Amino acid sequence: MTISNDACNGKRLSRRRFVLGTAAASAAMLPGAAFAQNALGELLQAPTRGNWDDQFDTRGSNVRQVASNSPVLSENTIYSLQEAINSYSAIVQGGGWPMVPEGETLKIGVQSRTVPVLRQRLAIAGDLGSNAGGSPAFDTYVDAAVKRFQARHGLPADGVVSGHTYKAMNVGADLRLGQLQTNLQRLREKLATDLGQRYVVVNIPAASIEAVENGRVVQRHTAVVGKVDRQTPILDSRITNLNLNPYWHAPVSIVRKDIIPLMQKDPTYLERNAIRIFDGNGQEIPPQTIDWNTEEAVKYLFRQDPGKINAMASVKINFPNPHAVYMHDTPQQSLFSELMRFESSGCVRVQNVRDLIVWLARDVPGWDRQRIEQVIAARERQDIDLQNPVPVHFTYITAWATDPTVVQFRDDIYHRDGVEQLAMSELTATAYAPNQQNPYARGDDGY
Repeated sequence: MTISNDACNGKRLSRRRFVLGTAAASAAMLPGAAFAQNALGELLQAPTRGNWDDQFDTRGSNVRQVASNSPVLSENTIYSLQEAINSYSAIVQGGGWPMVPEGETLKIGVQSRTVPVLRQRLAIAGDLGSNAGGSPAFDTYVDAAVKRFQARHGLPADGVVSGHTYKAMNVGADLRLGQLQTNLQRLREKLATDLGQRYVVVNIPAASIEAVENGRVVQRHTAVVGKVDRQTPILDSRITNLNLNPYWHAPVSIVRKDIIPLMQKDPTYLERNAIRIFDGNGQEIPPQTIDWNTEEAVKYLFRQDPGKINAMASVKINFPNPHAVYMHDTPQQSLFSELMRFESSGCVRVQNVRDLIVWLARDVPGWDRQRIEQVIAARERQDIDLQNPVPVHFTYITAWATDPTVVQFRDDIYHRDGVEQLAMSELTATAYAPNQQNPYARGDDGY
């Protein structure tokens, strides 16, 4: 069915009237609203806004529309991000969006005078479409819009407005605009080099990984990256080698801070965790011969055998770099479900890592999925050298858009965007709580 331009224009008008009506209701209920009705009207009428609020209605305003097969590092992202910057500039010129009063948990079924302000906030950013009405009720339309907002900000899309969601919502439009501009420059610099036709990208602030081929994302993986005080570095390299059932070698810092105190309390600790001690000649040293009341142990190599409790679990992904970091599996799979996945000492842990290594090793004869799974199950120590090394890029992108109407934001975990509020550092203070009883249980990679 063909829809006339008049009909489309009428649809836009109805959306604008809806948002204007919501803004008026909010201004009447909260006199300190961030901008006046006429300013909002000018914003929604602005040519630079384009179809910002016409792309979605509340029936389709869901998490699925946030996902994309377009990679973060792409020319399409440059174009979409520039369009988003134009839209956010119009939002800022129109007075921004209102701060949503915090304090109560908002979710479906709740009646609150805060909901009209929430509707206004969501509508201005494009998360809330038409047919939602101006009720103070948190209905299914608001629920869908909140979930879309949460998905765009890397939050659990549960539709509940509470602590983390309030924090993300109440970052001012001017700060978000600056964040977009900062990341546009980062993207341009990254894309000035040849990424390759087939490559892996680790986006550190998003704690996520993309496997890209021919301009499309073919795999996405949740990641765990470095803590604030042990940051994952930005780098460009090539994946050359995969270790199946790898050994894990404890760095001196772990030996000194963890192993020695644990051995003082429990002399069976190393044996129970399949950790062996070797001298400089490769000879195994019995733990009983070491004086654990001194730092004698730091002279030796501590190596954990392959197995389920190994800190790198089933696989280690190697690429040359001056930071001695790598990607790997972990026995602590529960970490991938955490909101703040900044738990490692610099290396990158990969969820569903076997899918990734099958993709990486597909050009190596004899190493299909079945063979890889058999070797891992047998706990055999095996290496796979990639005949065609795959480029890998560690980058730091906190804001991007693969679609101009779907703008993604992430916490500036390493405080590199220049605005403290974008880091939300008060939310990351407890992101890492060491397991003092067993550092290997947390999958500590030692870097």
